Amino acid sequence: MHNTGADGMAADGGQPGADHAFLSLERELTVFLRRARASSGELAREVHPDLESAAYGLLLRLADAGAQRATELAGFFGVGKATMSRQLHTLEKLGLVAREPDPADGRAVLVRITDEGRTRFSRVRDARRARYARRLASWDRAEVAELARLLHRLNEGDEA
Repeated sequence: MHNTGADGMAADGGQPGADHAFLSLERELTVFLRRARASSGELAREVHPDLESAAYGLLLRLADAGAQRATELAGFFGVGKATMSRQLHTLEKLGLVAREPDPADGRAVLVRITDEGRTRFSRVRDARRARYARRLASWDRAEVAELARLLHRLNEGDEA
């Protein structure tokens, strides 16, 4: 809890009614997200030098969830069909994804990660996990599990 004066201003000169826990959360999430954006670009370039940062997340989704329609991917990432089409075209041109007819609906097309895409993606993903393990080596396993649980809870709230 923070202290406020008679004027409602935080004792440390902050905003009126500012909750220091949420201010701290905002500050830490801002740093985390800035680093994540930079890391995403690096990871994408490790998969292929011509990839944009958003492509790594797209490959992650296809590797984890399997083949999907472009409209499903666009909805998952909250982007327009044109943006998704452009990203998929680039990945397809690089041989990292392929399009195939949807067996459930011959009019529809599924996008899947190719063997080459999976190989490149898995190599980078394994290296990233190893970096996480090194960075968190001094943490207790219960702390790592708790961080994962809390992040899942935060992410789940955004998807609801």
